[in-house]
Amino acid sequence: MEAILLVGGQGTRLRPLTLSTPKPLLPMAGVPLLEHQLTRAREAGVRRLVFATSYRASMFTEAFGDGSRLGLEIVYCTEEEPLGTAGAIRNAAQALTGGPADPVLVLNGDILSSHDLHAQLAAHRKADAAVTLHLTLVDDARRYGAVPTAPDGRVLAFVEKSPNPPTNQVNAGCYIFRRSVIDEIPEGRVVSAEYEVFPGLLAAGEPIYGYVEAAYWLDVGTPAAFVKGASDLVTGAMTSPVVSGAEHGVLCLDGAFIAASAQVGGGTTVGEGARVGEKARVESSVLFDGAVVESGARVVRSVIGKNARICAGAVLEDVVIGDGATIGPGNELRSGLRVWPGVELPPMAVRFSHDA
Repeated sequence: MEAILLVGGQGTRLRPLTLSTPKPLLPMAGVPLLEHQLTRAREAGVRRLVFATSYRASMFTEAFGDGSRLGLEIVYCTEEEPLGTAGAIRNAAQALTGGPADPVLVLNGDILSSHDLHAQLAAHRKADAAVTLHLTLVDDARRYGAVPTAPDGRVLAFVEKSPNPPTNQVNAGCYIFRRSVIDEIPEGRVVSAEYEVFPGLLAAGEPIYGYVEAAYWLDVGTPAAFVKGASDLVTGAMTSPVVSGAEHGVLCLDGAFIAASAQVGGGTTVGEGARVGEKARVESSVLFDGAVVESGARVVRSVIGKNARICAGAVLEDVVIGDGATIGPGNELRSGLRVWPGVELPPMAVRFSHDA
């Protein structure tokens, strides 16, 4: 089976982490975020993938090459201008090799999901569907596209971000298309799958089905979600065949060092060459390669960029520190603050609380 990976977005909500690296390539539990999806797709029978790239497209080739390292064949299609979800799918279709009746898996590159791709494909084939969407269940559907279905799974409507959603079933960003349906998407212009293609197919009476499964699912679009996803991979709350070596809620990569008196846990990743000093505390956080947390510092639910330094006694909670930045001694950063790459924050310069 062939698949299309949508990896063209700029990941603006994850800045400054995405200023130099596309979101799907950010390191998550020791490998690029996208690699968790790729290995699951391979296990589901996908052998050939088309990457629909745009932002920093060459970095995907550098990371995955022809795909042979993962037992896959990977080719690349680049958008000169962003074309929207369906426009990107149509643009990537030029590299597909299957026939008009063949299924094509479409994945968003910023989703972590453990749902059963085999079962979704089986449901698609059984229904002879034009498109089969993975639908997940959420507590509050107002932030998502709600998708009510009939008892047999046939989609009844697409309700985008309504204050009164008709169901808690939401579009989880994983689709199986009949190839001929992709070929009917207009070429060379911005096209939205959610607002244009899916409603149009529904209005035309095409068979669109929802495959509902409430497995682990996370849209890794914000710093808080990125931290949660990475922590869940380390603790095993989200399973991935490419995560190994985590012990006691910590994943230490090659060359990482944790002082004996430091307290590190909660699903923390300590990147290659990263260091955690004496009596430091790091909980549910991600330290990129070369990051340093000095003695007595506290880092909680935060991301520390490559080669960044958190100096002695600093306190960080729910923040993002860009590559190469330095947080001087005694600073307290909380509540979603972000520090851009290369910034040097002097000692005691910032003292923010949750009430600030």
